[in-house]
Amino acid sequence: MRNRSVRVRGMGPWRAVLLSTLLLALVATGSGAAKESPITVFAAASTTDVLQRLGGQFERDGGAPVRFSFASSSLLARQIEEGAPADLFVSADEQWMDYLQQRSLIQTATRRDLLANMLVLVAPKGRGFPVKMERGFDLPGAFKGRLAVGDPAHVPAGIYAKEALQHFGWWEALKGRLDSADNVRAALRLVEMGEADAGIVYATDAMASSKVVVLAEFPSGSHAPIVYPAALCRGARPGAAAFLAFIGSAKAAPAWREAGFRLAD
Repeated sequence: MRNRSVRVRGMGPWRAVLLSTLLLALVATGSGAAKESPITVFAAASTTDVLQRLGGQFERDGGAPVRFSFASSSLLARQIEEGAPADLFVSADEQWMDYLQQRSLIQTATRRDLLANMLVLVAPKGRGFPVKMERGFDLPGAFKGRLAVGDPAHVPAGIYAKEALQHFGWWEALKGRLDSADNVRAALRLVEMGEADAGIVYATDAMASSKVVVLAEFPSGSHAPIVYPAALCRGARPGAAAFLAFIGSAKAAPAWREAGFRLAD
């Protein structure tokens, strides 16, 4: 809809602008009744599918409209630090939630561990190869191409991947063959397109793709526990608290489980 200025005789310019704004608001709502303000959720890329589904369900049940920004937890945390208007943050690791908590940018009392995940090795569908998750197995020699991962310098999935590769003694031989991506979904896409011959992603990402095959799961002891904390940001809109409660509720649990997530203990 094209914005049109409203000019009213006998009124000063600022009064006319105010009236114009009010009239446009009435047109936008259709009835004059104020709608609840949308809430903005910054969330790890690996939660994209489920949170979009839950956001729609929340709105249909009468909750506030939900808007999402999905990216790596590191990028989102830094955007929040720089003043991005986020109401709720869902991180793929504790490090970046700690980062915001130390800077008083989240409401610490609302912080909760929401989910858990697993790390898997994948390959393009039809191009799998045998893998043993044990020290002494030559993973670098098992394939010739590139290994797609989230950037180990800051992306949680990449940090976990580096820990796992170091655990099995594969890091030094593979670090020069990495395709480092901005987030775990971007790493998955590299494998899906065949630009990487293997990749390390979350089990939930692999489950959501029909274009990759899971070669093996990394045992939990090979890397730090994959925990997804969530918390309200400083100055969050009231509707955000209701959405945080909803995504951690029994009503939302089936959607998380269906996508392969485990609910945090």
